[in-house]
Amino acid sequence: MQEETFYEKVYAVVRLVPSGRATSYGAIAKYLGAARSSRLVGWAMNQCHGEGCDVPAHRVVNRMGILSGKAHFETLTAMQERLELEGVIIIDDQIQDFTRVFWDPSIELGWD
Repeated sequence: MQEETFYEKVYAVVRLVPSGRATSYGAIAKYLGAARSSRLVGWAMNQCHGEGCDVPAHRVVNRMGILSGKAHFETLTAMQERLELEGVIIIDDQIQDFTRVFWDPSIELGWD
């Protein structure tokens, strides 16, 4: 049996982020036991765009709630539009009231 790759583990966590909530690259990395690997989480998110992708990558932002991955979507506004459809308020590429919207997998899912 083949072990899950780090990217697959990232995607599994992101699939659990509820609609209307967002998490950060660092929170996912920390949950997976790789606290210094937030950039690797970002690279994983960059690889999962396009048709057939069931990973809600628009729900993953930087630690300050900024839509830092927006350039990797089909348009520069797609990430914001998807979050706004879920009720998230965005001003100047930043989630408003991020502490309320933030979904921490270490708390919500418990430690892996």
